[in-house]
Amino acid sequence: MGLRTVVGYVRLGVWHGQDPDDKHWGCPLRERWGLAAHQQMSPALEEKLAFTATLAGSYEAAALVAGNWGCEVDDSVIHALVQRVGRKAEGQMQERLQQVPQASQPQRQPSELAVLMADGWYARFRGPGWGKKRTKKERVEWHEIKTGVFYLHEQAGQTAGGRGIITDKAVVRWQGEPMELGRRLHWEALRAGLGRAKDTLMLGDGIAWIWNLKRDRWPDARELLDFWHGGEHLWGLGRAHNGMDEAKAKPWVEARLHQLRHGQEQAVLNEIAGLKGDRGERAKTVQKEKNYFAGQAGRMNYKEIADRGWPIGSGSVESACRQDQCRFKRAGQFWTARGLRWLSAVDEARRNGHWDELWLSG
Repeated sequence: MGLRTVVGYVRLGVWHGQDPDDKHWGCPLRERWGLAAHQQMSPALEEKLAFTATLAGSYEAAALVAGNWGCEVDDSVIHALVQRVGRKAEGQMQERLQQVPQASQPQRQPSELAVLMADGWYARFRGPGWGKKRTKKERVEWHEIKTGVFYLHEQAGQTAGGRGIITDKAVVRWQGEPMELGRRLHWEALRAGLGRAKDTLMLGDGIAWIWNLKRDRWPDARELLDFWHGGEHLWGLGRAHNGMDEAKAKPWVEARLHQLRHGQEQAVLNEIAGLKGDRGERAKTVQKEKNYFAGQAGRMNYKEIADRGWPIGSGSVESACRQDQCRFKRAGQFWTARGLRWLSAVDEARRNGHWDELWLSG
């Protein structure tokens, strides 16, 4: 029997034949090691290649990395491996969702705050016209990948250089209905310690599905509009209100950002509600931003949250989305729904502490 391993190609002399007990034909050593009938790579090598595939920018890059540590393998082999392992990882996740999650560290003291964040980004998918020479159907489609992050506040800190860092967090992504993202994120959050948190804070960029998801899964959590996104909309309003004159808009916006940050959000919201638009496109922009801020009222108590030492920005989920795009949205990458899901399932197993279960189970 030939087998590719982390130390190179190995040839073994093994017994094979008919099992005297149940009469099936096979190879006892392959069965003992959990190898499929025609599997040519050892489980340790497969694990190493799958791990590399989640970190490299593409399957081609993963193959190049593998070549550097002495394993010449085609990117199509790594792709096929990830698809197989990804189906298993997704199956394991489906099984977990049918069970009540157990906290991974039940011995830890209660946490002051649990933090939940959600956002979305768009990936390129192969449309119904993909690969066809003549078609009226779309060759490429864009689909939103919704991403959720959970962590306990005491797990957030800073590096020596002042960069924010979170020592342990759960990251979940899903293409499709937000409620499914919520179901998966809630399971991972309970496992990571949501149940022992005294308070819960949900941050988002203001899009409706995030707050609908919050009301469905975490109705008692506090809501906070990400300060950066609020500022971005305030800049859009300021420019339109000041005739698109940047010089006039800057002092107006900065003064109101200061008010928002220091507990005067109601005064800012009242002023915004009373603004009158000019005519044309500027008037439409003013009205659009007025509607935006009216919909976010009650989610802008930044001073109260900051005074507690809690986050007022959703940088953690923004960072997760950016990392995802570096892996799933590179030049030349056009996904199928299954192709992205299987790789995502393997990556989530690595991120969320299910990696050993993926490789040790049968």
